[in-house]
Amino acid sequence: MQQQQEFSVQRREMEFEDYIDILRRHRSWILGPFLAGLVISVVVAFLWHDTYVSVATMKVVPSSIPERFVPSNVNFELTQRINAMTQTILSRANLSNIINTFNLYPSEIKSKPMEDLIEEMKSKHIRITQVFNGSVGQKGGSFEVFFESDNRFTAQKVCQDLVSRFMQENIRESTSQTGSTTDFLSDTLAEAKKELDTIEQKMTAFRMQNSNTLPEERMNNMSTLHLLETRMSNINSQLSRVNQDKLLLEADMRRTQELLNAALTPQTIETAGNPVMQQARNERLVALERDVQQLETNLVLLKDRYTPQNPEVKRAEATLALARRERDNLQKQEETKKPATTTPQTTRRTVIAAKDASDLQTQLTRVKAIMTAKDVESEDLLKEQKSLYSQMKTYEARIQSSPIGEQKYLELMRDYDRAKLNYQELSKKKADSSVAQKVIERKQGETLEMLNPASLPFTPTDPKRWVIITAGGIAGLLLGLLLAGAREVKDTSLKNLKDVRSYTQLTILGCIPLLENDLVVRRRRRLSLLAWSTACLVGAIVVSASVWYYYSTKS
Repeated sequence: MQQQQEFSVQRREMEFEDYIDILRRHRSWILGPFLAGLVISVVVAFLWHDTYVSVATMKVVPSSIPERFVPSNVNFELTQRINAMTQTILSRANLSNIINTFNLYPSEIKSKPMEDLIEEMKSKHIRITQVFNGSVGQKGGSFEVFFESDNRFTAQKVCQDLVSRFMQENIRESTSQTGSTTDFLSDTLAEAKKELDTIEQKMTAFRMQNSNTLPEERMNNMSTLHLLETRMSNINSQLSRVNQDKLLLEADMRRTQELLNAALTPQTIETAGNPVMQQARNERLVALERDVQQLETNLVLLKDRYTPQNPEVKRAEATLALARRERDNLQKQEETKKPATTTPQTTRRTVIAAKDASDLQTQLTRVKAIMTAKDVESEDLLKEQKSLYSQMKTYEARIQSSPIGEQKYLELMRDYDRAKLNYQELSKKKADSSVAQKVIERKQGETLEMLNPASLPFTPTDPKRWVIITAGGIAGLLLGLLLAGAREVKDTSLKNLKDVRSYTQLTILGCIPLLENDLVVRRRRRLSLLAWSTACLVGAIVVSASVWYYYSTKS
């Protein structure tokens, strides 16, 4: 057998007429896929269920009361809580309730489990946008809720239900959070109040046990001790003065006693009618009058400084009474004294001696009375000195024992200040939380409002029929062109004179046309026309049926 020799020939460059010739030769392979793609795309477009999307716009309304007046007691702002609310609303329980309420997916629910339907509903049919805020830093904003369904009325109802669930969830969550915050602060405040009461009881018990040795009373004790020391110094000075007065009075009393003894001794000197003695008596009366006035002035000053029961006032009253009595006695003696008569020398001396003795006796009595008053004053001062000394010992003991409980008292004071500060802060926070809760209950806080209600869609969003039909036609046309190109590549025959001239490199002298039987040509044309007519008729029927099905099910 003779082996055939294989060789390859490079194709010539195609011209525009060659492309036209290719389209003419393979028009059936081009138009067939184009018609098939067009019919299939029409059928798909009209058998594809309509998808209607209902849209609702929610608006985040800021609180009507400025936050500087009533601070919020919720963790996050509403714009930050919407994501959490979305998770709650799209939970399995809520979506199951929505599916059962609105009878969604009646055909799928028989063949698919509920979990798959819920996941499909969350991923494909429900869409919630993020909160959009037009200006940076401004509170509030808006977001949209989408739901798609094959029934436009169902889409609107489900979208309205989702919006209402958002509003209810916002109210529930806000009320729950603010109520929980207020309850927590109330419980914490009660515990802080209990702790504060316990510390106050400990402080009260400590103060009762150490009523006079508290550190806060140390300054008072030292001040009182200083006053007592000053008073003790004054009493010592008074005692020194009284002792000096007593010494002077004792000396005066001894001198007066000596004069009295001398007066009682018989005298030879005449005293009656002696002008010197008379002048001495008058001067003594004036001196007594002056002493009475000074004592009265001193008594008035003492009454201004002390109470009537004070020992100083009583001593001054006793001295004044004694001076008045002495003055009155001397005045009576002057009034009852008669002019001296001429008597014998012995009688005159006796009378004068008796009168001098009487005056000295009166003076001695007065000095003894003053001496008695000084003794009483000295005794009172000694008693007061003893009392002051006892008080000073008491206050010194308090001052010395004060540092013993100072550390424990300071610890109690620190605990008390801390507990009191904690109680005051919690009380303020609880009051602010209660006010914030009232704001939420009155719906004056941050709320959700429906900016645009759920829309009722009139035109479906899917499918885009003209896009599908156009895409199907273009796809069929491209497929036909691809088939025509493939057939042209596989066909190595010479198609026209240009191919003969190019591949044979021969001169063409003439061209004999292809002679075919007319019967065969007509039969081929009839078969081709029949095939195309049948294909077009079937395509038209299929397209019409799909269109009729679409509009019949839509109505």
